[in-house]
Amino acid sequence: MTGHGEIPLIRASGDPFAVGRAHGEALAGPLRAFLDDSLCRLNKVMPEPVSRTELLPSIAAYRAAVTAAVPALADEVAGLAAGAGVSADEAWLLQLRREIMGYRKVPTAGDCTTYARTGAGGPVLAQTVDLNGDLDDYLSVLDVRRSDRPGRRSLVLSFGGLLGYLGLNSDGLAVGLNLVLGGDWHPGLPPYLAIRHLLDSAGCVEEALAILRGLPLASSRTFVLCDRDRALYVEALDGELRVVEGPETVHTNHFLHPDFTARDEVNVFARNSSVRRLKAATEGLAGLPPGADAEAHFGLLSEPPVRVPDRGDIRAERTVAAVVMFPDRGELHVRPGDPALNATQVFSV
Repeated sequence: MTGHGEIPLIRASGDPFAVGRAHGEALAGPLRAFLDDSLCRLNKVMPEPVSRTELLPSIAAYRAAVTAAVPALADEVAGLAAGAGVSADEAWLLQLRREIMGYRKVPTAGDCTTYARTGAGGPVLAQTVDLNGDLDDYLSVLDVRRSDRPGRRSLVLSFGGLLGYLGLNSDGLAVGLNLVLGGDWHPGLPPYLAIRHLLDSAGCVEEALAILRGLPLASSRTFVLCDRDRALYVEALDGELRVVEGPETVHTNHFLHPDFTARDEVNVFARNSSVRRLKAATEGLAGLPPGADAEAHFGLLSEPPVRVPDRGDIRAERTVAAVVMFPDRGELHVRPGDPALNATQVFSV
């Protein structure tokens, strides 16, 4: 889709079904190709192959859970299927790919370094996006205007048909994330869709926290929230949330809250990487002046160990994008692929 050239921007408006249909129509060819590529490349990264048929019960369970929790997003998935000319189960598979991978079968070596800052110079949330599967060729940005959310627009970074991954909205809320590993992963609301729901529904960190506390999350994750006044991270594990707030907040891929550290299941090699990246990002952020521009932040995100290089193994995580968001300005700055090699593209609400 991108070839690290111009990132596709999909403008989608109307009711949830219409938003999904516009997304599906815009990316119909690439999404069908992705589904046909070893089942969204699942069979290139998982140790044992899976088939569409054996995934159907799991897809049905997640679909029921999402429909109960956020019916508007279930309608949007139906629109995505109609627009792309794929089956409903295939459209749901695009949303559930990471949940199906789980974490016990696929040890990770990196999965995003995220930080946020408020105060003098204005708020900023920045992160790397570290994924396996070489997904940078399926990167896109969604510009969403839902008719049931008048006056609010969301800019969402997406990979391969996802309704949500990270982003910001026109109210001045930005949401990022990290993978953390622990607890029971089960049918529920995937964190990627939870982030999209927050951007659709919340105008600030306080509102996002209230909504997040009521969501039946399917798996462990860290959410990083930032608006004009507040920056914090929320660690989610087995239906419990822990919140840590500060003018500067940094998170990688191991639990930091003392209530959760003993339940961390990250493997030792991934933990070592996570600890190194946390230290580098914390020190790097402290060295950036208030009001630093996007290129200064990309300088930090482009340096090892924060940037995870391509090791030539599709099963291994690498940095497939980096983002810098200025929620008070409604600006999403993106470098696709390796941020040390590619130019910045800017999207705004």
